[in-house]
Amino acid sequence: MKRIFIALLFMLPFVASAQVAPQYMNDTVYMLPEARVTAQWLNDTDRYRYNQMKFYVTTILPYVDASTQLFKDVNAKVNERGISRKERRKYVNGREDEMRTKFEDKIKQLNVTQGTLLVKLICRQTELNLYKILQEFKNPLTAVKWQTWARLNGLNLDRRYNPKEEKDLENIMEELGYPLPSSYSTYTSKG
Repeated sequence: MKRIFIALLFMLPFVASAQVAPQYMNDTVYMLPEARVTAQWLNDTDRYRYNQMKFYVTTILPYVDASTQLFKDVNAKVNERGISRKERRKYVNGREDEMRTKFEDKIKQLNVTQGTLLVKLICRQTELNLYKILQEFKNPLTAVKWQTWARLNGLNLDRRYNPKEEKDLENIMEELGYPLPSSYSTYTSKG
């Protein structure tokens, strides 16, 4: 019995290579598009939570787009040469008032989960944390005030967005056509 086993063990690589060799006589090779598995649920509760998160994200996406566009505009204006501190503060406050009149009533109607998602997505799209944005464009005291409020509500504005911790949120954003910004390659690189 041992001899048969040893003989089979030595023959196995030759038999396996003979069976695996592909036949390309009249075959046509097709390149298929990349397939992506978006979500797998263990139970109905997980699927419900995923769909609820997707609904919330689609609800707040216009606010995320508006806030990231505002950030880019303000950042470009503030980084201009020759702008004084007074002009900078006036511009930032004017744009803040504009956004407040446009979105304040709608933002107040969001629930806590939607607000949390809004903060996370703004951090994702701007590639910064909100605490640093508040420090830069408003003042450190305002940043501390909002950080305190956020901490009382279970959120940390001083954390950078980590796509590895938010897999469902990343799947939803990619489904909706918002790829991960390039600065997050350090989080997603293998190794």
